[in-house]
Amino acid sequence: MKVHLVHAHSESDSFVAAMRDTIIAAFTSRGDTVTVSDLYAMNFNPVSGPHDFGQRADPEHLTYALEQRHGFKTGTLAPDILAEIAKIQVADIVGFTFPLYWFGVPAILKGWIERVFISGTFYGGKRVYAKGGMAGKRAFSAFSLGGRDYMFGKDGIHGELAMGMMKGFFQGTLGYVGFTVHHPYIGYHVPYLPLEERQAALTDVAAYIETLEDQPVFTMPDVDDFGPSFEVKRG
Repeated sequence: MKVHLVHAHSESDSFVAAMRDTIIAAFTSRGDTVTVSDLYAMNFNPVSGPHDFGQRADPEHLTYALEQRHGFKTGTLAPDILAEIAKIQVADIVGFTFPLYWFGVPAILKGWIERVFISGTFYGGKRVYAKGGMAGKRAFSAFSLGGRDYMFGKDGIHGELAMGMMKGFFQGTLGYVGFTVHHPYIGYHVPYLPLEERQAALTDVAAYIETLEDQPVFTMPDVDDFGPSFEVKRG
């Protein structure tokens, strides 16, 4: 298998970096090939705009999604975007390592998604969910946060985590473009854990990767359950 890992943490000695290294080692030990986009180390630009297009279909007015399609077709998208798209296209599995910030992914990762998951190639029209451009590929994530596990869920103060506060990432991003999305590995309360417990958590990360094929996946909407305008079918 070819695995591409997108890493979004600025510190090389962080727990998230340790998860990244553990994940790489676990895949490599299985005989998989792993490539990495370390967004901070790459100094990846997360800000989308006119600079993303070397040649515009409409020089007078920027419609970002339409220019993404034109730029990819003509090969005139910014080189950093084309490079990241190529990494995703050859991968069988795409993974993400990051800390949870403000009920979502870090800004640098959100910007990477906005610039790389381009219209036409990743999604478009009715080419979403199981019909999206990434159909046939799998995605997973491993992220950390400061809260306790009991703070999340139906009865927790923050509500559901994965398909609650993180629904925009798991369904609205990964599932939307066609990935089969595994439930994530979540490192709870990480900044406050003693070293021994962090080390035990990394053992759990390795086990998560070693059994990834058996990890549950999220159920996504089925386009075929909806009518021509995506209205719910009746009767």
